[in-house]
Amino acid sequence: MELNRKQFDILEALATSKEPLTQRKLEDTTGYSLGTINRVVKELSKEGLIHRGTITDDGIQALEPYRCKRAVFIAAGFGTRLVPITLNTPKPLVRVYGVRIIDRLIDACLEAGIDEIWVVRGYLGELFDQLLYKYPMVRFLENPAYNEANNISSSLVARHLLSNAYVFEADLLISNPSIIRKYHYTSDFLGIKKQRSDDWCFRVKDGVIVEEKVGGEGDDIWQMVGISYWNEADGRKLSQDIQDVYNSPGGKERYWEQVPLVYRKEHYTVEIRECFEEDIVEIDTFKELKAIDKTYDI
Repeated sequence: MELNRKQFDILEALATSKEPLTQRKLEDTTGYSLGTINRVVKELSKEGLIHRGTITDDGIQALEPYRCKRAVFIAAGFGTRLVPITLNTPKPLVRVYGVRIIDRLIDACLEAGIDEIWVVRGYLGELFDQLLYKYPMVRFLENPAYNEANNISSSLVARHLLSNAYVFEADLLISNPSIIRKYHYTSDFLGIKKQRSDDWCFRVKDGVIVEEKVGGEGDDIWQMVGISYWNEADGRKLSQDIQDVYNSPGGKERYWEQVPLVYRKEHYTVEIRECFEEDIVEIDTFKELKAIDKTYDI
């Protein structure tokens, strides 16, 4: 059964909740009116996907096409702005409060039931082997062009893995693991609502990303967070589009997400998914690292 958006949202809420959800709690969780929830619950119950307010095995099966199958971490870069720490440690392996940055992201994936983990490595790549002691399920992809191309080169080596997949910038410090979700209705990119941003950001219309740019202001601006999800169909398209853009003039200088959001944007409809500044932060410079973790401020 192909689910509509309301059916998906209610089934997803029931499947991922740690406790039974009344219709009143579903109203709080999904934002739908009580009348809408009552109607959709009746539809789902009639199809055998819900029984007495609890999702059934058939309901779980109906969510299967929307389940995230894997996570791909882009972790090949130099992290030059975090020098001197990154002179001998790749940025994702830098410890903040004693924990490697990438560990929190991997833990969030595992908590969401995503246990196929791929790490694209390049700079000091052999140091990522240390992850295997804690995460034996991790598999590696080698990016031989990390020192001569932008991060599109990392997506190139992972291009056949992007269906039903998260793509992470591996240097994001996450504090709210619940922003990593097991099920997604469509492709989406995490963003933080802003009135003004000097950073990479999106312009959004009706919940869909219509432009990626540096800097912007207004009611339609969202600051980009380097975590995205790609459904099965979009993942297949990305496999070809990444290769085509990479091989085009100037293609090696592109950022990977510019493929679906800029250079082949007509092929994709990518929704924005909201998170908040307290959920996640990108540590861009050594100064910012020292401000967050005082043990570096010596």
